[in-house]
Amino acid sequence: MTASSPNAHDHDATGHFEGLARLPHWGVIRALGDDAVSFLQGQLTQDVAQLGLNTGRLAAFCNPKGRMQASFILVKRSPQEVLLVCSRDILPATLKRLSMFVLRAKARLSDASGDFQLAGVVGDAIENIATNARISLSKPEFDSSNLIPLPAAAGQSRALWCGPADSALPDLPALPPGLWEWLEVQSGVAMITQPVFEAFVPQMLNYESVGGVNFRKGCYPGQEIVARSQFRGTIKRRAYLAHTEGQPVVGQEVFSANDATQPCGLVAAAAASPSGGFDAIVAMQTSAAADGAGVLTLGSPDGPPLRLQPLPYPLLEDI
Repeated sequence: MTASSPNAHDHDATGHFEGLARLPHWGVIRALGDDAVSFLQGQLTQDVAQLGLNTGRLAAFCNPKGRMQASFILVKRSPQEVLLVCSRDILPATLKRLSMFVLRAKARLSDASGDFQLAGVVGDAIENIATNARISLSKPEFDSSNLIPLPAAAGQSRALWCGPADSALPDLPALPPGLWEWLEVQSGVAMITQPVFEAFVPQMLNYESVGGVNFRKGCYPGQEIVARSQFRGTIKRRAYLAHTEGQPVVGQEVFSANDATQPCGLVAAAAASPSGGFDAIVAMQTSAAADGAGVLTLGSPDGPPLRLQPLPYPLLEDI
């Protein structure tokens, strides 16, 4: 969550945003070697083998109980090189855990955060960059940099710029402080950070509904739990967008008036809203989110109320 609020006047009257934001809270793990793809194929929820060159996909790394230890935006730069973009606060521990499983595979994992610079791009600038570079967004690579489409947010197109540390960023105006973080929340896709380490199975963050889980690939840690949750209809928690005048903190508990004795969910991501207050992604019991289920509050039964907002994508109920 950011401490600063995006200025509501730093976009046009239609709510259209345009510009670029550096992403110091994200880092890069590089998997390099002849077996890099096959190694990751056996560790992550995404079908890495089918991932096209210079395209990006969401993926999770789970423990044997299906709980998410990390989430990534995967970027396959070559058949021997895959980048795993994740939150910096979990990167060292995630790198250590993944490296334990390499064994005899011809793959080397390293913290490559210092080799790349990451930026978020919003609005028509995405298409302008692609046009000026004479490339297609379906294969957006130029000057050893990648432009990876991300889920839209608040009606705005978004993309991840990933380029060498010494390369020039696109010549775009800087987004107002805090705006990118708010758009991350508005996308409805929460990335795993340290406060919610092992708090969720992928479906609790709707990962199966936004392309972060492939149910047709081979095994990976926690695969049986994740699949059982999907096919046996046992998904009892989902991620929802919510607005509050309180100030949410990632990992904070959420309560329902229907049962004030125990929390019904957790805040997975939060940011200040340009129109005032705060928006959050809350992973919680579906029964607490149902119509007529009672008032939701932040932090305690007497905390600030939470108002649920529509998600920007449909939920996938079954396969």
